[in-house]
Amino acid sequence: MSHPAALLAVAVALAALLAPGAGRPVARQGSRHKLLLVSFDGFRWDYDQDVDTPNLDAMALDGVKARYMTPPFVTLTSPCHFTLVTGKYIENHGVVHNMFYNTSSKLKLPYHATLGVQRWWDNGSVPIWITAQRQGLKAGSFFFPGGNVTYQGTAVTLSRKEGALHNYKDEAEWRANVDTVMRWLTQEGLDLVTLYFGEPDSTGHKFGPESPERRAMVRQVDRTVGYLRDSIRRSGLERSLNLVVTSDHGMSTVRKAGDLVELHRFPNFTFKDVEFELLDYGPNGMLLPKEGRLEQVYEALKDAHPRLHVYKKEAFPKAFRYANHPRITPLLMYSDPGYVIHGRLNVQFNNGEHGFDNGVLDMKTIFRAVGPSFRRGLEVEPFESVHVYELLCKLLRIVPEANDGDPSVLLPMLTSEAVGVPAPHRPQPTQVRPPPSAPLAPGAADGVPAPEQGLPPCLAAAPP
Repeated sequence: MSHPAALLAVAVALAALLAPGAGRPVARQGSRHKLLLVSFDGFRWDYDQDVDTPNLDAMALDGVKARYMTPPFVTLTSPCHFTLVTGKYIENHGVVHNMFYNTSSKLKLPYHATLGVQRWWDNGSVPIWITAQRQGLKAGSFFFPGGNVTYQGTAVTLSRKEGALHNYKDEAEWRANVDTVMRWLTQEGLDLVTLYFGEPDSTGHKFGPESPERRAMVRQVDRTVGYLRDSIRRSGLERSLNLVVTSDHGMSTVRKAGDLVELHRFPNFTFKDVEFELLDYGPNGMLLPKEGRLEQVYEALKDAHPRLHVYKKEAFPKAFRYANHPRITPLLMYSDPGYVIHGRLNVQFNNGEHGFDNGVLDMKTIFRAVGPSFRRGLEVEPFESVHVYELLCKLLRIVPEANDGDPSVLLPMLTSEAVGVPAPHRPQPTQVRPPPSAPLAPGAADGVPAPEQGLPPCLAAAPP
């Protein structure tokens, strides 16, 4: 064979080897699996220990289970869910409460109304739906907090928002919602879907985490997990869809009598010194004292009750990664587990509550994952939910936004093939500040100290 002919033959052979589909390993490397993230609000880490949960148990055997997952502080629904989809601590993504509030206008909006307030959510952080869409994928959000507004002018491809009077407990509707999500993944061609259920949180609030009603609701959750996995099999997605089932926070029993935390009964405190308050929402509170009254209000409250912890914003414990944001007021507080904060009147009558210190075991929550990218029958040590975002981006093979998570923490969950996908370069996180068009809700000002730099250390590594 002549020299030019030999070169041509080599070139043709190389082209054949590198062509799409020429070899199975190349095809596997180029494939991308779909992702379904499901949250059952308020599912405490141990709710499966006093209830028979065959479907959650089967999911753990077929995939990965964490002993528990630690949410960020403050352990409220919207802030914790936004950490899942941004990978940021709450002081860095800015969704600091379930309620929209403005200290100048005194406006406060309840949870459901806040879900539709764009400027509350779109204040600098870009959640995973938008990041995925910018990189050529299609995303959907079904009732997931934060999934129904636009971010930097972009809306989620498909989304549904629950109504203010939505019935959280309707199991038939749960199955219909699963059916809709499966159509999104199959007929609409979505690559990423987040699905939210408001239970067992609602039942835990009303009846308490130790109640028979809560145990019955956990059984309903488990049946729904079974229906979901059956739907995935029937849709032919079992080998091409990764399923993650998790939650935002846990639940603790509320102390209803005895030494209650009641601000209106404190002898040296008066609401006449307060310009704005956000109280009666569980174990957390924010206060904006009137001009010149900060020290007076602080001194009246700091030792007023042994179960109440009151801080000036700049002295709030740094480990919570919460207070360093312009939306946080000059005074903030939280109470011990089991104690809620009552403001002007006692109007909080839940039997179960969350929002407590995220280090408390009752605030821990669940994590399960199964699919082609996950190892089988693996139980991992506890980790922080701030790391989940990096895992989701890895599963979708997209470049993450700057975030506070450590991409290495959850890699031991994945198969060697899934781990082998090259990790893209990611920038360092920066603190989010509301854009000029959005009001700085609490009257904190410019000049907030910069957040600590760098990624947090890994809390725990999974077994090899």
